[in-house]
Amino acid sequence: MTAPDVHRAIHAVFRIESARLIAGLARMVRDVGLAEELAQDALVTALERWPESGIPDNPGAWLMATAKRRAIDELRRNKRLERKHEELGHELEAQQAQAAPDLDAALDDDVGDDLLRLVFTACHPVLSTEAQVALTLRLLGGLTTEEIARAFLVPEPTVAQRIVRAKRTLAEARVPFEVPRGDELAPRLASVLQVIYLVFNEGYSATAGDDWMRPALCEDALRLGRILAELVPNEPEVHGLVALMEIQASRSRARVGPSGEPILLLEQNRALWDHLLIRRGLTALERAEALGGALGPYALQAAIAACHARARAADETDWARIAALYGALVRIAPSPVVELNRAVALSMARGPAAGLAVVDTLMSERSLASYHLLPSVRGDLLAKLGRLDEARAEFERAASLTRNARERALLLERAAGCARGPATPPR
Repeated sequence: MTAPDVHRAIHAVFRIESARLIAGLARMVRDVGLAEELAQDALVTALERWPESGIPDNPGAWLMATAKRRAIDELRRNKRLERKHEELGHELEAQQAQAAPDLDAALDDDVGDDLLRLVFTACHPVLSTEAQVALTLRLLGGLTTEEIARAFLVPEPTVAQRIVRAKRTLAEARVPFEVPRGDELAPRLASVLQVIYLVFNEGYSATAGDDWMRPALCEDALRLGRILAELVPNEPEVHGLVALMEIQASRSRARVGPSGEPILLLEQNRALWDHLLIRRGLTALERAEALGGALGPYALQAAIAACHARARAADETDWARIAALYGALVRIAPSPVVELNRAVALSMARGPAAGLAVVDTLMSERSLASYHLLPSVRGDLLAKLGRLDEARAEFERAASLTRNARERALLLERAAGCARGPATPPR
């Protein structure tokens, strides 16, 4: 194996193991920023040594042992080594003379709890939402600063500053590296789920740029969701979110045409939907419901997605049930966006006039003033009612509001199509 091959292999291993490394180290040093630095130091050591010595049989355990030794040295230098760290230091020194299975134990000790602590720390409410997303993708997703910046179409220095400030904020606020308990758990878990949901949504429908989707972000969010479901298996909303993401992700191949153009839901080739992901999503939804979470916000959205997944053809979709599910969602999580989605479902179940009546009540909503999907939906309903001039104006307004080039082209095409007949159904 050539040196470049070894370097690629090392980076691949680090991408897989970095979250566990950082989580385990953060438990020792109680500082996420320092833990990441120590993990990076272990990576540098591997890059120096492995091209000559070869890749160890258990590279993850090697990285963990190396990083822990550096952690102990750091703690000693700062005269902050407590008794338990001394004990761990002696233990690690003894392990150096032992076989690889003992290194496996060093890697796997409390790894589940450590990862869960890292999740809650990265998503701590003391941080802004943007900082939570960046830090989560960095520490748990293993993404580089450049990759995060590219995914969200922001300058790399901006992302770097967010991450640095987030780690500094956590340190200055003395945020404990722990899983919240009691009354604190529910709101903190909701924050974690929101971060994963935001990452997935940005991948599923990119808010800006030239691409309709960014599948890598969907994959990162799904992986984080699946990890979280394993770590807290009795939390129904975790399974609800995983169900939603699995089912939505199942449509990825069908949502984009050969040239990258968007393909809306009712026009998609359902043979391209990933039925393995659908089955996984339905199983996760059943789990959420069995845990008593059928009326959770994510579980309700997953149930809506399941209605589409179960329909073999677009005209077999149970729109009445979808409208009812959106009604339930409005009651527990009121939102103009949810109400807009309910209007779409009502239009499909009862006709465009029923949907338009709801949409018109949202036109004065200040929170939707720059939301491009409001005029997009209104334009579609007006077109179906034969009010083509009004529809064209709405599509043009929607096109002026979106920051996604693919979506803008689609909306302008629908505006032009108003002279030829009804517009394409909504996604």
